[in-house]
Amino acid sequence: MSDQAWSGLQGQRAQDGPAPADEARRPKVCFLFIAQRHQIFHAVSLAVGLARAGVAEVHVAGATSAHLAEVRRLAAALGGADLTCHRLWPDAAAALSRGSIPPKAAALALNLGLLRRFDAFVTPERTSLLLKRLGLGGRLFIHTDHGAGDRAVGYERRIALFDFVLLAGEKQSRRMKAAGLIREGGYAVVGYPKFDVVDALDGAAPALFDEPRPTVLYNPHFHRKLSSWPRFGFEVLEQFAASRAYNLVFAPHVRLFDGAPRRVRAALDRFAAAPNIHVDLDGAMAWDMTYTRMADVYLGDVSSQVYEFLRRPKPCLFLDGHVRDGGRADWRGDENYAHWRFGPVLDRPHRICEAVKAAVEAHEETYAAVQAEAFAETFDLSGPSTARAVAAVSERLATWVRSGQGYGPAFESALSAAG
Repeated sequence: MSDQAWSGLQGQRAQDGPAPADEARRPKVCFLFIAQRHQIFHAVSLAVGLARAGVAEVHVAGATSAHLAEVRRLAAALGGADLTCHRLWPDAAAALSRGSIPPKAAALALNLGLLRRFDAFVTPERTSLLLKRLGLGGRLFIHTDHGAGDRAVGYERRIALFDFVLLAGEKQSRRMKAAGLIREGGYAVVGYPKFDVVDALDGAAPALFDEPRPTVLYNPHFHRKLSSWPRFGFEVLEQFAASRAYNLVFAPHVRLFDGAPRRVRAALDRFAAAPNIHVDLDGAMAWDMTYTRMADVYLGDVSSQVYEFLRRPKPCLFLDGHVRDGGRADWRGDENYAHWRFGPVLDRPHRICEAVKAAVEAHEETYAAVQAEAFAETFDLSGPSTARAVAAVSERLATWVRSGQGYGPAFESALSAAG
């Protein structure tokens, strides 16, 4: 895969409508990765699959060099493909970044000269819709999920602005239809391509602890009003550090500490030194499902990672750390908290290790069946996810071409050859 140099300050305003094209060329599809690197897992296999199918010229635009390195690593694990990579933000300007990523709007605006060359954009986030307001409204915008959780933000209004939306399963389909976010012909249920990426990687569990105790994954979310971390985090770590009943992996959502000053991270050093606690604030294992696969118990709040953990039903425990509504969520019957049915919900972490033990003992009889049913509704795994995503996007591109935006017999021939 070639790495084109950063395109420079592309300040000129692009003209509306698709890039000029002759009849012989395929559409140019750009995969935009401008958020934290964990989102790459949700679209990279689609990029590889589309490139192999030959229905499009596939490009990847990553925010930083680290983004492109991750794309290359994962693409290689998936068998490789002809992807052209572009870096949107120069390494020399890293000081202007907010944590691990540059300002999203600036990264897009400064690369309009590059981005106007593309006919379609695929992205797991929504800030890229800004391109429509910057003169690129004539392109095809395709949204992949970046998790299949329950929080209301996963069903926000901007999703309706995409031309095509890829969904993990019936849950997302039902909720998005009810909210008026998707329409017939504008979406496809394809499963969860991230699982395909994870399965392509080396699945060996790392040896993190000397003692083979049951392992708990503590995975607090980054949203301050919903996360258990601001109110309870240090108390949770203190109790596990004082206990030898469990090993603990502390791997919060990557955004929780992204950009945090060193003094904030340093406060966790004493826990990282404990023999039964492993701290990972931003490593790849925090998002490549290493920890969700190896852990025996999930301890969290509102992160969608609980659904990835439940690829194999296991005990869960939740902390209600809300800082509003009297400090507790009115969660029963609220589909934004549907995952809190998967285990006990605590409003404080008092005697947390004993609560973990109780959750394990109650799991099989009380929660396992509920978890399995919810997992099946969340992820439609009736067929290979990446192949279904490639087929759905290829067909949507074909429909777009036939509507008058298109590229003639060369594209049609490639589409037919791809099956």
